[in-house]
Amino acid sequence: MKENWVVAAKRADFAAIGQRFSIDPVIARLIRNRDVQGEEDIRKYLQGTLEDLHEPELMKDMRKGAELILSYINAEKKIRIIGDYDIDGVMSSYILLRGFTRLGAKVDVRIPDRIQDGYGLNGNLVKQAHEEGAELMVTCDNGISALEQIALAKELGMAVVITDHHEVPFEDTSEGERYFRIPPADAVINPKQEDCGYPFKGICGAVVAWKLVCCLYDLAGIPSEEKYEFLEYAGFATIGDVMELKEENRIIVKEGLKQLRHTKNLGMQQLILQNDLDPETISTYHVGFVLGPCMNASGRLNTAERALQMLCARDVETASRLAGDLKALNDSRKEMTRQGEEEAIRMVEQSSLRDDRVLVVYMPDCHESLAGIIAGRLKEHFGKPSFVLTKSEHGVKGSGRSIESYSMYEELIRCGDLLSKFGGHPMAAGLSLEEKNVPVFRKRINELCTLTEEDLVKKVTIDVPMPVSYIHMDLVQQIQLLEPFGTGNPRPVFAERNLKVRNIRVMGAARRAARLQVQNDQGAVMQAIYFGDADAFADYCRMHETITVLYYPEINRFMGRETLQIKITGYR
Repeated sequence: MKENWVVAAKRADFAAIGQRFSIDPVIARLIRNRDVQGEEDIRKYLQGTLEDLHEPELMKDMRKGAELILSYINAEKKIRIIGDYDIDGVMSSYILLRGFTRLGAKVDVRIPDRIQDGYGLNGNLVKQAHEEGAELMVTCDNGISALEQIALAKELGMAVVITDHHEVPFEDTSEGERYFRIPPADAVINPKQEDCGYPFKGICGAVVAWKLVCCLYDLAGIPSEEKYEFLEYAGFATIGDVMELKEENRIIVKEGLKQLRHTKNLGMQQLILQNDLDPETISTYHVGFVLGPCMNASGRLNTAERALQMLCARDVETASRLAGDLKALNDSRKEMTRQGEEEAIRMVEQSSLRDDRVLVVYMPDCHESLAGIIAGRLKEHFGKPSFVLTKSEHGVKGSGRSIESYSMYEELIRCGDLLSKFGGHPMAAGLSLEEKNVPVFRKRINELCTLTEEDLVKKVTIDVPMPVSYIHMDLVQQIQLLEPFGTGNPRPVFAERNLKVRNIRVMGAARRAARLQVQNDQGAVMQAIYFGDADAFADYCRMHETITVLYYPEINRFMGRETLQIKITGYR
Protein backbone atom coordinates (compact mmCIF):
# COMPACT_ATOMS: atom_id res chain seq x y z
CA MET A 1 0.00 0.00 0.00
CA LYS A 2 1.29 3.45 -0.93
CA GLU A 3 2.28 5.82 1.84
CA ASN A 4 2.61 9.57 1.81
CA TRP A 5 4.98 10.87 4.51
CA VAL A 6 4.22 14.43 5.63
CA VAL A 7 5.64 16.54 8.44
CA ALA A 8 3.17 18.10 10.89
CA ALA A 9 3.38 21.86 10.50
CA LYS A 10 1.28 23.11 13.42
CA ARG A 11 2.70 26.21 15.05
CA ALA A 12 2.98 27.44 18.62
CA ASP A 13 5.56 28.96 20.96
CA PHE A 14 7.07 25.59 21.91
CA ALA A 15 9.82 27.13 24.02
CA ALA A 16 7.29 29.08 26.12
CA ILE A 17 5.04 26.04 26.56
CA GLY A 18 8.07 23.98 27.54
CA GLN A 19 9.13 26.54 30.11
CA ARG A 20 5.59 26.88 31.54
CA PHE A 21 5.13 23.13 32.03
CA SER A 22 8.79 22.15 32.60
CA ILE A 23 8.93 19.99 29.49
CA ASP A 24 11.26 19.79 26.50
CA PRO A 25 10.14 21.93 23.53
CA VAL A 26 9.91 18.69 21.52
CA ILE A 27 7.24 17.45 23.95
CA ALA A 28 5.41 20.78 23.58
CA ARG A 29 5.42 20.27 19.82
CA LEU A 30 4.03 16.73 20.17
CA ILE A 31 1.19 18.05 22.32
CA ARG A 32 0.37 20.77 19.75
CA ASN A 33 0.35 18.14 16.99
CA ARG A 34 -2.46 16.40 18.91
CA ASP A 35 -4.50 19.62 18.72
CA VAL A 36 -4.18 20.31 22.44
CA GLN A 37 -4.01 24.10 22.84
CA GLY A 38 -4.45 26.61 25.63
CA GLU A 39 -3.00 26.43 29.11
CA GLU A 40 -5.98 24.69 30.73
CA ASP A 41 -6.25 21.97 28.04
CA ILE A 42 -2.50 21.34 28.16
CA ARG A 43 -2.68 21.04 31.94
CA LYS A 44 -5.50 18.49 31.68
CA TYR A 45 -3.60 16.58 28.99
CA LEU A 46 -0.44 16.34 31.08
CA GLN A 47 -1.78 16.38 34.62
CA GLY A 48 -5.53 15.66 34.37
CA THR A 49 -7.11 13.97 37.41
CA LEU A 50 -10.50 12.52 38.28
CA GLU A 51 -11.52 16.02 39.38
CA ASP A 52 -11.39 17.06 35.70
CA LEU A 53 -14.06 14.57 34.58
CA HIS A 54 -17.40 16.03 33.47
CA GLU A 55 -20.40 15.83 35.76
CA PRO A 56 -22.83 13.05 34.70
CA GLU A 57 -25.87 15.32 34.97
CA LEU A 58 -24.61 17.42 32.07
CA MET A 59 -25.88 14.58 29.87
CA LYS A 60 -29.45 14.91 28.63
CA ASP A 61 -31.97 12.76 30.58
CA MET A 62 -29.28 11.57 33.01
CA ARG A 63 -31.00 12.73 36.19
CA LYS A 64 -34.43 11.87 34.79
CA GLY A 65 -33.29 8.32 34.00
CA ALA A 66 -31.50 7.89 37.33
CA GLU A 67 -34.53 9.03 39.33
CA LEU A 68 -36.78 6.65 37.39
CA ILE A 69 -34.43 3.70 37.96
CA LEU A 70 -34.10 4.53 41.66
CA SER A 71 -37.88 4.60 42.04
CA TYR A 72 -38.13 1.10 40.55
CA ILE A 73 -35.31 -0.14 42.80
CA ASN A 74 -36.99 1.30 45.90
CA ALA A 75 -40.33 -0.23 44.86
CA GLU A 76 -38.57 -3.63 44.49
CA LYS A 77 -39.73 -3.95 40.89
CA LYS A 78 -37.82 -6.24 38.54
CA ILE A 79 -35.30 -4.61 36.19
CA ARG A 80 -33.90 -6.20 33.03
CA ILE A 81 -30.59 -4.93 31.58
CA ILE A 82 -30.09 -5.56 27.85
CA GLY A 83 -26.43 -5.35 26.83
CA ASP A 84 -24.38 -6.17 23.74
CA TYR A 85 -21.96 -8.95 22.85
CA ASP A 86 -18.73 -6.97 22.38
CA ILE A 87 -16.25 -5.64 24.97
CA ASP A 88 -18.13 -2.38 25.43
CA GLY A 89 -21.46 -4.16 25.80
CA VAL A 90 -20.14 -6.69 28.32
CA MET A 91 -18.42 -4.01 30.41
CA SER A 92 -21.51 -1.77 30.26
CA SER A 93 -23.67 -4.67 31.43
CA TYR A 94 -21.29 -5.50 34.27
CA ILE A 95 -21.10 -1.88 35.47
CA LEU A 96 -24.90 -1.51 35.52
CA LEU A 97 -25.44 -4.94 37.09
CA ARG A 98 -22.97 -4.28 39.90
CA GLY A 99 -24.12 -0.70 40.41
CA PHE A 100 -27.81 -1.61 40.53
CA THR A 101 -27.10 -4.57 42.83
CA ARG A 102 -25.21 -2.28 45.22
CA LEU A 103 -28.42 -0.21 45.44
CA GLY A 104 -30.46 -3.31 46.29
CA ALA A 105 -32.14 -3.81 42.91
CA LYS A 106 -33.95 -6.94 41.72
CA VAL A 107 -32.02 -7.04 38.47
CA ASP A 108 -30.70 -9.41 35.83
CA VAL A 109 -28.95 -9.16 32.46
CA ARG A 110 -29.55 -10.49 28.98
CA ILE A 111 -26.91 -10.15 26.30
CA PRO A 112 -28.14 -10.85 22.75
CA ASP A 113 -26.76 -13.91 20.99
CA ARG A 114 -24.83 -12.71 17.94
CA ILE A 115 -26.21 -15.46 15.69
CA GLN A 116 -29.77 -15.86 16.97
CA ASP A 117 -30.55 -12.29 18.01
CA GLY A 118 -28.16 -10.06 16.11
CA TYR A 119 -27.03 -6.67 17.42
CA GLY A 120 -28.97 -4.88 20.15
CA LEU A 121 -32.64 -5.18 20.94
CA ASN A 122 -35.08 -7.33 19.03
CA GLY A 123 -38.74 -8.08 19.57
CA ASN A 124 -38.10 -11.48 21.13
CA LEU A 125 -35.83 -10.00 23.81
CA VAL A 126 -38.47 -7.40 24.63
CA LYS A 127 -41.25 -10.00 24.86
CA GLN A 128 -39.04 -12.29 26.95
CA ALA A 129 -38.32 -9.47 29.42
CA HIS A 130 -42.05 -8.78 29.76
CA GLU A 131 -42.96 -12.47 30.15
CA GLU A 132 -40.32 -12.89 32.85
CA GLY A 133 -41.76 -10.06 34.92
CA ALA A 134 -39.47 -7.13 34.11
CA GLU A 135 -41.20 -3.78 34.64
CA LEU A 136 -38.21 -1.62 33.68
CA MET A 137 -35.82 -2.29 30.81
CA VAL A 138 -32.43 -0.55 30.71
CA THR A 139 -30.28 -0.84 27.59
CA CYS A 140 -26.53 -0.32 27.48
CA ASP A 141 -24.32 0.15 24.42
CA ASN A 142 -27.46 -0.22 22.30
CA GLY A 143 -31.02 1.01 21.94
CA ILE A 144 -30.67 4.32 20.10
CA SER A 145 -31.73 2.76 16.77
CA ALA A 146 -34.36 0.36 18.23
CA LEU A 147 -37.45 2.47 17.53
CA GLU A 148 -39.87 -0.40 16.92
CA GLN A 149 -38.55 -2.50 19.79
CA ILE A 150 -38.77 0.35 22.31
CA ALA A 151 -42.30 1.11 21.09
CA LEU A 152 -43.19 -2.58 21.66
CA ALA A 153 -41.81 -2.44 25.22
CA LYS A 154 -43.96 0.62 25.94
CA GLU A 155 -47.03 -1.10 24.48
CA LEU A 156 -46.39 -4.03 26.84
CA GLY A 157 -46.37 -1.62 29.79
CA MET A 158 -42.65 -1.54 30.55
CA ALA A 159 -40.68 1.60 31.36
CA VAL A 160 -37.48 1.98 29.29
CA VAL A 161 -34.21 3.81 29.85
CA ILE A 162 -31.74 3.85 26.95
CA THR A 163 -28.02 4.27 27.61
CA ASP A 164 -26.00 4.30 24.39
CA HIS A 165 -23.24 6.14 22.56
CA HIS A 166 -23.88 5.22 18.93
CA GLU A 167 -24.94 7.67 16.24
CA VAL A 168 -28.58 8.76 16.38
CA PRO A 169 -30.51 7.56 13.29
CA PHE A 170 -31.65 10.35 10.99
CA GLU A 171 -33.40 11.05 7.73
CA ASP A 172 -32.65 13.90 5.35
CA THR A 173 -35.83 15.53 4.06
CA SER A 174 -36.32 16.72 0.48
CA GLU A 175 -35.95 20.28 1.82
CA GLY A 176 -32.43 19.46 2.98
CA GLU A 177 -33.27 19.32 6.68
CA ARG A 178 -32.08 16.50 8.93
CA TYR A 179 -34.69 14.77 11.09
CA PHE A 180 -33.37 12.69 14.01
CA ARG A 181 -35.41 9.61 14.97
CA ILE A 182 -35.36 9.15 18.76
CA PRO A 183 -36.98 6.00 20.26
CA PRO A 184 -39.98 6.62 22.58
CA ALA A 185 -38.17 5.64 25.79
CA ASP A 186 -38.83 7.25 29.18
CA ALA A 187 -35.23 8.52 29.20
CA VAL A 188 -32.64 8.52 26.41
CA ILE A 189 -29.09 8.96 27.72
CA ASN A 190 -26.72 9.35 24.78
CA PRO A 191 -24.26 12.26 24.36
CA LYS A 192 -24.60 12.00 20.56
CA GLN A 193 -28.08 13.56 20.73
CA GLU A 194 -28.07 16.95 19.04
CA ASP A 195 -29.62 18.71 22.04
CA CYS A 196 -27.42 17.02 24.64
CA GLY A 197 -25.13 19.52 26.37
CA TYR A 198 -22.49 17.02 27.49
CA PRO A 199 -19.12 18.62 26.62
CA PHE A 200 -17.44 15.50 25.17
CA LYS A 201 -19.28 13.27 22.70
CA GLY A 202 -16.56 10.65 22.24
CA ILE A 203 -17.21 8.34 25.21
CA CYS A 204 -18.05 4.64 24.88
CA GLY A 205 -21.17 2.85 26.11
CA ALA A 206 -19.49 1.67 29.31
CA VAL A 207 -18.59 5.24 30.25
CA VAL A 208 -22.22 6.30 29.69
CA ALA A 209 -23.28 3.39 31.94
CA TRP A 210 -20.68 4.36 34.55
CA LYS A 211 -21.85 7.99 34.54
CA LEU A 212 -25.39 6.72 35.17
CA VAL A 213 -24.17 4.68 38.16
CA CYS A 214 -22.31 7.77 39.45
CA CYS A 215 -25.54 9.76 39.27
CA LEU A 216 -27.48 6.97 41.01
CA TYR A 217 -24.88 6.76 43.78
CA ASP A 218 -25.07 10.53 44.33
CA LEU A 219 -28.86 10.40 44.58
CA ALA A 220 -28.75 7.40 46.95
CA GLY A 221 -25.99 8.84 49.17
CA ILE A 222 -23.42 6.12 48.38
CA PRO A 223 -19.86 7.23 49.34
CA SER A 224 -18.24 8.93 46.35
CA GLU A 225 -15.09 6.76 46.44
CA GLU A 226 -17.21 3.74 45.47
CA LYS A 227 -17.92 5.32 42.07
CA TYR A 228 -14.30 4.95 41.08
CA GLU A 229 -14.24 1.18 41.56
CA PHE A 230 -15.65 0.95 38.01
CA LEU A 231 -12.80 2.84 36.31
CA GLU A 232 -10.90 -0.28 35.23
CA TYR A 233 -13.99 -1.54 33.36
CA ALA A 234 -14.81 1.85 31.80
CA GLY A 235 -11.16 2.27 30.75
CA PHE A 236 -11.00 -1.30 29.39
CA ALA A 237 -14.10 -0.68 27.26
CA THR A 238 -12.80 2.68 26.03
CA ILE A 239 -9.69 0.95 24.66
CA GLY A 240 -11.57 -2.12 23.42
CA ASP A 241 -14.19 -0.05 21.56
CA VAL A 242 -11.39 2.00 19.94
CA MET A 243 -12.52 5.36 21.29
CA GLU A 244 -10.26 8.36 20.77
CA LEU A 245 -7.96 8.83 23.76
CA LYS A 246 -8.73 12.51 24.05
CA GLU A 247 -10.22 14.73 26.74
CA GLU A 248 -11.74 12.76 29.63
CA ASN A 249 -11.12 9.43 27.87
CA ARG A 250 -7.39 9.93 28.55
CA ILE A 251 -8.04 10.29 32.27
CA ILE A 252 -10.46 7.36 32.42
CA VAL A 253 -8.00 5.07 30.61
CA LYS A 254 -4.97 6.27 32.58
CA GLU A 255 -6.70 5.74 35.93
CA GLY A 256 -8.39 2.56 34.71
CA LEU A 257 -5.06 0.98 33.76
CA LYS A 258 -3.70 1.80 37.24
CA GLN A 259 -6.63 -0.12 38.75
CA LEU A 260 -6.37 -2.97 36.26
CA ARG A 261 -2.74 -3.58 37.23
CA HIS A 262 -3.96 -4.29 40.78
CA THR A 263 -7.43 -5.58 39.95
CA LYS A 264 -9.45 -7.26 42.68
CA ASN A 265 -11.73 -8.89 40.12
CA LEU A 266 -11.02 -12.64 40.23
CA GLY A 267 -12.02 -13.18 36.60
CA MET A 268 -9.77 -10.41 35.33
CA GLN A 269 -6.91 -11.67 37.52
CA GLN A 270 -7.24 -15.12 35.93
CA LEU A 271 -7.51 -13.74 32.38
CA ILE A 272 -4.25 -11.83 32.92
CA LEU A 273 -2.65 -14.99 34.34
CA GLN A 274 -3.90 -17.26 31.51
CA ASN A 275 -2.29 -14.89 28.97
CA ASP A 276 1.08 -14.91 30.81
CA LEU A 277 1.03 -11.14 31.35
CA ASP A 278 2.81 -9.23 34.09
CA PRO A 279 -0.02 -7.25 35.76
CA GLU A 280 2.34 -4.36 36.59
CA THR A 281 3.13 -3.66 32.93
CA ILE A 282 -0.36 -3.90 31.39
CA SER A 283 -0.84 -1.15 28.80
CA THR A 284 -3.37 -0.12 26.16
CA TYR A 285 -1.68 -2.64 23.84
CA HIS A 286 -2.41 -5.58 26.15
CA VAL A 287 -6.04 -4.53 26.55
CA GLY A 288 -6.53 -3.90 22.83
CA PHE A 289 -4.68 -6.91 21.44
CA VAL A 290 -4.51 -9.59 24.17
CA LEU A 291 -7.13 -9.31 26.92
CA GLY A 292 -9.80 -7.52 24.89
CA PRO A 293 -9.90 -10.10 22.08
CA CYS A 294 -10.41 -12.85 24.68
CA MET A 295 -13.45 -10.97 25.98
CA ASN A 296 -14.72 -10.45 22.44
CA ALA A 297 -14.13 -14.08 21.46
CA SER A 298 -16.92 -15.25 23.76
CA GLY A 299 -19.44 -13.10 21.89
CA ARG A 300 -18.02 -14.12 18.52
CA LEU A 301 -17.83 -17.90 18.82
CA ASN A 302 -19.96 -18.70 21.87
CA THR A 303 -22.04 -16.42 24.09
CA ALA A 304 -20.90 -13.12 25.56
CA GLU A 305 -22.65 -14.05 28.79
CA ARG A 306 -19.64 -16.29 29.47
CA ALA A 307 -17.41 -13.18 29.62
CA LEU A 308 -19.92 -11.54 31.96
CA GLN A 309 -19.95 -14.68 34.13
CA MET A 310 -16.15 -14.51 34.34
CA LEU A 311 -16.31 -10.94 35.65
CA CYS A 312 -18.96 -11.99 38.17
CA ALA A 313 -17.06 -15.11 39.38
CA ARG A 314 -16.96 -15.40 43.19
CA ASP A 315 -14.21 -18.04 43.51
CA VAL A 316 -10.83 -18.63 41.88
CA GLU A 317 -11.75 -22.06 40.47
CA THR A 318 -14.75 -20.71 38.52
CA ALA A 319 -12.81 -17.62 37.42
CA SER A 320 -9.90 -19.76 36.20
CA ARG A 321 -12.15 -22.13 34.25
CA LEU A 322 -14.04 -19.31 32.52
CA ALA A 323 -10.85 -17.34 31.76
CA GLY A 324 -9.33 -20.50 30.27
CA ASP A 325 -12.42 -20.96 28.09
CA LEU A 326 -12.11 -17.39 26.78
CA LYS A 327 -8.40 -17.84 26.06
CA ALA A 328 -9.11 -21.09 24.14
CA LEU A 329 -11.93 -19.44 22.18
CA ASN A 330 -9.63 -16.58 21.22
CA ASP A 331 -6.89 -18.96 20.06
CA SER A 332 -9.46 -20.68 17.84
CA ARG A 333 -10.73 -17.30 16.61
CA LYS A 334 -7.19 -16.22 15.62
CA GLU A 335 -6.69 -19.24 13.35
CA MET A 336 -10.13 -18.83 11.75
CA THR A 337 -9.37 -15.14 11.19
CA ARG A 338 -6.01 -15.91 9.55
CA GLN A 339 -7.68 -18.27 7.07
CA GLY A 340 -10.51 -15.82 6.39
CA GLU A 341 -8.11 -12.93 5.85
CA GLU A 342 -6.06 -14.89 3.31
CA GLU A 343 -9.20 -15.89 1.41
CA ALA A 344 -10.59 -12.34 1.39
CA ILE A 345 -7.33 -10.83 0.08
CA ARG A 346 -7.19 -13.51 -2.64
CA MET A 347 -10.82 -12.77 -3.64
CA VAL A 348 -10.03 -9.08 -4.08
CA GLU A 349 -6.75 -9.55 -5.93
CA GLN A 350 -8.15 -12.14 -8.35
CA SER A 351 -11.36 -10.35 -9.36
CA SER A 352 -12.79 -7.01 -10.48
CA LEU A 353 -13.13 -6.10 -6.78
CA ARG A 354 -9.55 -4.80 -6.89
CA ASP A 355 -10.73 -1.83 -9.00
CA ASP A 356 -13.44 -0.74 -6.51
CA ARG A 357 -12.81 2.21 -4.20
CA VAL A 358 -15.05 0.62 -1.54
CA LEU A 359 -14.54 -3.12 -1.08
CA VAL A 360 -17.63 -5.28 -0.63
CA VAL A 361 -16.51 -8.88 -0.20
CA TYR A 362 -19.19 -11.57 0.12
CA MET A 363 -17.90 -14.65 1.96
CA PRO A 364 -20.98 -16.86 2.56
CA ASP A 365 -19.13 -19.53 4.56
CA CYS A 366 -17.20 -17.17 6.83
CA HIS A 367 -18.29 -17.17 10.48
CA GLU A 368 -20.30 -13.96 10.72
CA SER A 369 -18.59 -12.96 13.97
CA LEU A 370 -15.27 -12.59 12.13
CA ALA A 371 -16.57 -10.24 9.43
CA GLY A 372 -15.52 -7.07 11.27
CA ILE A 373 -12.00 -8.30 11.99
CA ILE A 374 -11.47 -9.41 8.39
CA ALA A 375 -12.91 -6.12 7.11
CA GLY A 376 -10.34 -4.33 9.27
CA ARG A 377 -7.53 -6.44 7.81
CA LEU A 378 -8.72 -5.68 4.26
CA LYS A 379 -8.81 -1.97 5.06
CA GLU A 380 -5.22 -2.12 6.34
CA HIS A 381 -4.00 -4.22 3.39
CA PHE A 382 -5.62 -2.22 0.57
CA GLY A 383 -6.11 1.17 2.25
CA LYS A 384 -9.79 1.25 1.26
CA PRO A 385 -13.10 1.24 3.17
CA SER A 386 -14.06 -2.44 3.39
CA PHE A 387 -17.20 -4.47 4.04
CA VAL A 388 -17.21 -8.22 4.63
CA LEU A 389 -20.60 -9.90 4.25
CA THR A 390 -21.54 -13.41 5.35
CA LYS A 391 -24.57 -15.66 4.97
CA SER A 392 -26.70 -15.85 8.10
CA GLU A 393 -29.86 -17.59 9.19
CA HIS A 394 -31.94 -14.60 8.07
CA GLY A 395 -30.22 -13.36 4.92
CA VAL A 396 -26.83 -11.64 4.76
CA LYS A 397 -25.05 -9.85 7.60
CA GLY A 398 -21.79 -7.98 7.63
CA SER A 399 -19.45 -5.44 9.12
CA GLY A 400 -17.43 -2.59 7.69
CA ARG A 401 -14.25 -0.75 8.66
CA SER A 402 -13.37 2.63 7.21
CA ILE A 403 -10.58 5.12 6.57
CA GLU A 404 -10.42 8.67 7.94
CA SER A 405 -11.74 10.34 4.77
CA TYR A 406 -14.88 8.17 4.48
CA SER A 407 -17.85 8.31 6.90
CA MET A 408 -19.15 4.76 6.64
CA TYR A 409 -22.34 5.29 8.65
CA GLU A 410 -23.45 8.27 6.54
CA GLU A 411 -22.76 6.36 3.31
CA LEU A 412 -24.90 3.45 4.55
CA ILE A 413 -27.77 5.88 5.14
CA ARG A 414 -27.62 6.70 1.42
CA CYS A 415 -28.06 2.99 0.70
CA GLY A 416 -30.69 2.49 3.40
CA ASP A 417 -33.39 1.25 0.98
CA LEU A 418 -31.21 -1.79 0.19
CA LEU A 419 -30.60 -2.70 3.84
CA SER A 420 -32.76 -4.50 6.39
CA LYS A 421 -30.86 -3.01 9.33
CA PHE A 422 -27.69 -1.00 9.90
CA GLY A 423 -25.90 1.15 12.48
CA GLY A 424 -22.51 2.27 13.69
CA HIS A 425 -19.94 5.07 13.53
CA PRO A 426 -18.06 6.95 10.79
CA MET A 427 -15.20 4.40 11.12
CA ALA A 428 -17.17 1.16 11.62
CA ALA A 429 -20.62 -0.18 10.90
CA GLY A 430 -22.79 -3.28 10.87
CA LEU A 431 -25.51 -4.13 8.36
CA SER A 432 -28.05 -6.73 7.26
CA LEU A 433 -29.57 -7.18 3.80
CA GLU A 434 -31.17 -9.72 1.49
CA GLU A 435 -28.76 -11.86 -0.52
CA LYS A 436 -30.17 -10.59 -3.85
CA ASN A 437 -29.17 -7.03 -2.83
CA VAL A 438 -25.45 -7.82 -2.33
CA PRO A 439 -24.33 -6.98 -5.92
CA VAL A 440 -26.69 -3.98 -6.00
CA PHE A 441 -25.23 -2.72 -2.72
CA ARG A 442 -21.68 -3.09 -4.01
CA LYS A 443 -22.57 -1.16 -7.18
CA ARG A 444 -24.46 1.60 -5.31
CA ILE A 445 -21.90 2.18 -2.56
CA ASN A 446 -19.16 2.58 -5.19
CA GLU A 447 -21.25 4.84 -7.46
CA LEU A 448 -21.90 7.14 -4.49
CA CYS A 449 -18.24 7.12 -3.41
CA THR A 450 -16.40 10.42 -3.87
CA LEU A 451 -12.98 9.24 -2.65
CA THR A 452 -10.07 10.39 -4.82
CA GLU A 453 -6.80 8.57 -5.47
CA GLU A 454 -5.18 10.93 -2.99
CA ASP A 455 -7.72 9.96 -0.31
CA LEU A 456 -6.72 6.31 -0.74
CA VAL A 457 -3.02 6.90 -0.16
CA LYS A 458 -2.18 6.19 3.47
CA LYS A 459 -0.92 9.35 5.13
CA VAL A 460 1.84 9.00 7.73
CA THR A 461 2.32 12.17 9.75
CA ILE A 462 5.81 12.77 11.10
CA ASP A 463 5.66 14.68 14.38
CA VAL A 464 9.26 15.85 14.45
CA PRO A 465 12.17 15.38 12.00
CA MET A 466 14.71 14.87 14.79
CA PRO A 467 18.34 13.71 14.66
CA VAL A 468 19.06 10.67 16.80
CA SER A 469 21.81 12.72 18.44
CA TYR A 470 19.08 14.75 20.20
CA ILE A 471 17.67 11.71 22.01
CA HIS A 472 18.43 11.57 25.75
CA MET A 473 17.01 9.69 28.74
CA ASP A 474 15.03 12.62 30.10
CA LEU A 475 13.34 13.19 26.72
CA VAL A 476 12.26 9.53 26.47
CA GLN A 477 10.90 9.64 30.03
CA GLN A 478 9.00 12.85 29.22
CA ILE A 479 7.41 11.17 26.17
CA GLN A 480 5.80 8.78 28.65
CA LEU A 481 3.81 11.78 29.99
CA LEU A 482 1.82 11.60 26.74
CA GLU A 483 0.60 8.06 27.44
CA PRO A 484 -1.77 6.28 27.16
CA PHE A 485 -1.32 6.00 23.39
CA GLY A 486 -4.04 4.81 21.04
CA THR A 487 -6.65 6.11 18.62
CA GLY A 488 -6.75 9.91 18.76
CA ASN A 489 -3.50 10.07 20.71
CA PRO A 490 -1.01 8.12 18.59
CA ARG A 491 2.49 7.17 19.60
CA PRO A 492 4.81 9.96 18.33
CA VAL A 493 6.56 9.50 14.98
CA PHE A 494 10.08 10.86 14.52
CA ALA A 495 12.21 10.76 11.38
CA GLU A 496 15.77 11.28 10.18
CA ARG A 497 17.29 11.23 6.70
CA ASN A 498 20.61 9.88 5.44
CA LEU A 499 21.36 7.34 8.15
CA LYS A 500 24.16 4.85 7.56
CA VAL A 501 23.41 1.31 8.70
CA ARG A 502 26.06 -0.70 10.58
CA ASN A 503 26.23 -4.21 12.03
CA ILE A 504 22.78 -5.36 10.98
CA ARG A 505 21.75 -8.90 11.97
CA VAL A 506 18.45 -10.73 11.59
CA MET A 507 17.15 -12.52 14.69
CA GLY A 508 14.63 -15.20 15.64
CA ALA A 509 13.44 -18.43 14.05
CA ALA A 510 10.72 -16.55 12.15
CA ARG A 511 13.28 -13.86 11.11
CA ARG A 512 10.87 -11.09 12.13
CA ALA A 513 13.38 -8.86 13.95
CA ALA A 514 16.65 -7.13 13.11
CA ARG A 515 19.19 -5.43 15.38
CA LEU A 516 21.47 -2.77 13.97
CA GLN A 517 23.25 0.52 14.57
CA VAL A 518 22.51 3.74 12.69
CA GLN A 519 24.89 6.67 12.26
CA ASN A 520 23.86 10.16 11.17
CA ASP A 521 25.73 12.96 9.38
CA GLN A 522 27.05 14.30 12.69
CA GLY A 523 28.64 10.96 13.49
CA ALA A 524 26.18 10.08 16.28
CA VAL A 525 25.59 6.33 16.61
CA MET A 526 22.35 4.84 18.01
CA GLN A 527 21.25 1.26 18.64
CA ALA A 528 18.13 0.31 16.68
CA ILE A 529 15.64 -2.51 16.30
CA TYR A 530 13.21 -3.32 13.51
CA PHE A 531 10.21 -5.69 13.57
CA GLY A 532 8.64 -7.03 10.37
CA ASP A 533 10.12 -8.77 7.34
CA ALA A 534 13.65 -8.52 8.70
CA ASP A 535 15.34 -10.19 5.70
CA ALA A 536 13.75 -7.70 3.27
CA PHE A 537 14.76 -4.82 5.56
CA ALA A 538 18.35 -6.08 5.85
CA ASP A 539 18.63 -6.53 2.07
CA TYR A 540 17.32 -3.00 1.51
CA CYS A 541 19.88 -1.57 3.95
CA ARG A 542 22.76 -3.44 2.26
CA MET A 543 21.69 -2.16 -1.17
CA HIS A 544 21.57 1.50 -0.14
CA GLU A 545 24.36 3.70 1.20
CA THR A 546 21.92 5.58 3.46
CA ILE A 547 18.24 5.28 4.40
CA THR A 548 15.53 7.51 5.81
CA VAL A 549 13.64 6.07 8.77
CA LEU A 550 10.55 6.67 10.85
CA TYR A 551 11.30 5.82 14.45
CA TYR A 552 10.26 5.94 18.08
CA PRO A 553 12.88 6.37 20.84
CA GLU A 554 12.73 4.03 23.82
CA ILE A 555 14.72 2.64 26.73
CA ASN A 556 16.00 -0.91 26.33
CA ARG A 557 16.17 -2.67 29.69
CA PHE A 558 18.33 -5.79 29.82
CA MET A 559 19.90 -7.50 32.85
CA GLY A 560 19.51 -4.40 34.99
CA ARG A 561 21.06 -2.05 32.41
CA GLU A 562 19.20 0.73 30.64
CA THR A 563 20.32 1.95 27.21
CA LEU A 564 18.74 4.18 24.58
CA GLN A 565 17.58 2.72 21.31
CA ILE A 566 15.17 3.55 18.49
CA LYS A 567 12.45 1.29 17.14
CA ILE A 568 12.31 1.72 13.35
CA THR A 569 8.69 1.73 12.17
CA GLY A 570 9.19 2.65 8.51
CA TYR A 571 11.99 3.12 5.99
CA ARG A 572 12.72 4.30 2.46
